[in-house]
Amino acid sequence: MNKKSYDFILSKLQKVQAGQSFNSLGKSEIPEIVITELLVNALIHRNYFIHDSIKLFVFENRIEITSPGKLPNSLTEEQIKKGVRRSRNHIIASLAPDLLAYRVAGSGILRAFQTYPNIEFLNDADGEQFKVTIHRPVLN
Repeated sequence: MNKKSYDFILSKLQKVQAGQSFNSLGKSEIPEIVITELLVNALIHRNYFIHDSIKLFVFENRIEITSPGKLPNSLTEEQIKKGVRRSRNHIIASLAPDLLAYRVAGSGILRAFQTYPNIEFLNDADGEQFKVTIHRPVLN
């Protein structure tokens, strides 16, 4: 995972006490594992034949990660929420456990979605891109 991208997102998120003691550093408003899993997923599964970059945007109400390439092999947004997987880059995926914060094949989006279900997926087949939107909580 690109550490600069990860650090950039975390630097823009608020910390919340979330039941911790008064002097604690607090927890990120969006669990860090969600950010990790979705960034790793974008790197491993993007379409490298499309000469474009992964785009990362942080807004007041959401974070967007847009990867070049639509979902492969008839995969749908609903299927990935259930843990169904279709690999596009087999060699990259095989090297990922040694190079990235990568756990089990096909589990990243499912783990992120189960940890923080306020995530939306958009497979833009016409635009040849896949967008993940992480909606930020409303904090007082």
